[in-house]
Amino acid sequence: MKAYVFPGQGAQFTGMGKDLYDNSEIAKELFEKANEILGFRITDIMFEGSADELKQTKVTQPAVFLHSVIRAICLGDEFAPDMVGGHSLGEFSALVATGALSFEDGLKLVYARALAMQKACEAAPGTMAAVIGMDDATIENICAEVTAEGNGVVVPANYNCTGQLVISGNVEAVNAACEKLKAAGAKRALVLPVGGAFHSPLMQPAQEELKKAIETTEFNTPRCPIYQNVDAKAHTDAAEIKANLIAQLTASVRWTYEVQNMIAAGASEFIECGPGKALQGMIAKIDRSVNICGIQ
Repeated sequence: MKAYVFPGQGAQFTGMGKDLYDNSEIAKELFEKANEILGFRITDIMFEGSADELKQTKVTQPAVFLHSVIRAICLGDEFAPDMVGGHSLGEFSALVATGALSFEDGLKLVYARALAMQKACEAAPGTMAAVIGMDDATIENICAEVTAEGNGVVVPANYNCTGQLVISGNVEAVNAACEKLKAAGAKRALVLPVGGAFHSPLMQPAQEELKKAIETTEFNTPRCPIYQNVDAKAHTDAAEIKANLIAQLTASVRWTYEVQNMIAAGASEFIECGPGKALQGMIAKIDRSVNICGIQ
């Protein structure tokens, strides 16, 4: 069985999507429609912008979404997966690609999400750190210990693959957790150059804004099951999908378990649709027995 997976924020690069724009009339029409919906020419930033311009959350999220979704649409009949999944932002790409959301509504939600997250980052500065070479349970326990000490919140944010987990929270709490994790035997506990504490309680204000937008948007039944980050399980019910998307902003991305559940359901081939190769690398570390490739 075939699973398509869609990347999240961090996969962007200058020039992303230009080949699609130049070589496909369908892609060109969709990119121009996106420029109109957003009210600025995001294609100019995607194709020619600097790395710093692309790093802005309000640009990064719609850019990665557009690259992923338009690539999937251009695949036409080749895009017939048995199941889909997306890492964080990638869930929105997966939902549009499988017909649960329209292209227009998906883009509007992604842009609303990006703006809300940007605002939350400015209101409550936070950070994230990658922890390498330690079991999930030990990281969870140390995060709970640091949070209980009262110097801020730190939580597991991204269960990316075996031996790699990203933590998120207040700057002081993340730094304290990194020191404890290294003392406990982590190979690395490295603070990341990000502008906020994504997938942590610090995103609560953004979650409240996104909830309003999601609840007023029409969702359809997807053409195939979508595995969602918050519980790593397959979903086809529109109401459940909505609730999980809302919860996702402050909840952990349980990617390791999501991929394992997709494999248990029969997935033997994973295709990353969108910019970069991050998900391919993660999946290879989760289970090397499956076939993995990418379509950019």
